[in-house]
Amino acid sequence: MAGSWRAKAQAGGMLLALLGWVSSCVTTFVPLWKSLNLDLNELEVWTMGLWQVCIAREEGAVECRAHGSFLALPPELRVSRLLMCLSNGLGLLGCLLAAPGLEGWRACEDKPGLKRGLLLAGGAVFSMAAMATLVPVSWVAYNTVLDFWDNTVPDIVPRWEFGEATFLGWFAGAFLAAGGLLLACSTRSMRTTMPPAPASHQPPTMAGPAGGHHPHPKNADLVI
Repeated sequence: MAGSWRAKAQAGGMLLALLGWVSSCVTTFVPLWKSLNLDLNELEVWTMGLWQVCIAREEGAVECRAHGSFLALPPELRVSRLLMCLSNGLGLLGCLLAAPGLEGWRACEDKPGLKRGLLLAGGAVFSMAAMATLVPVSWVAYNTVLDFWDNTVPDIVPRWEFGEATFLGWFAGAFLAAGGLLLACSTRSMRTTMPPAPASHQPPTMAGPAGGHHPHPKNADLVI
């Protein structure tokens, strides 16, 4: 029963972590972190990402332009680039660490302690990747809210709003965190169900006629 629960927890955790990692990679590169609708020209929708700004027109044409300079970007976008790339790398590392520790994976089958350590390391790395995803997405969303409700900006100035990538990034961080937690929790049952080490056997003692013990053979020769 414990083995079945452990296998399901590992499979579910790995699936969630993979889904979160892929979603985090998509969030990193799509230009949908912010969106802007112009009141003067409702046929155009502006979207912004970490790497470029795009204009989608009603006829279906999309024109994208990369950000000019890294140093010219706002601080939240500069830090978000670094953290999102770090999250993608940590997600890949977590997959490489956790996969050999899964049940049914033939690698390290004769080393249960090593498999448990790999699962723990993979779960910890996935949790770090979740933090590296949630922090930049939440930071950009927070600044977007501040700019949207800034009373010092005239009402006629268009305001940036949340893009689809913001919500995708939150889901990615949640999936990574949940997957890492499941993988780490599955190692507890591995510890409890691990078979105990065989006890050392002592050679049986031989009792004498009066219920005592026979002397050592060498001592017997000396007595004779």
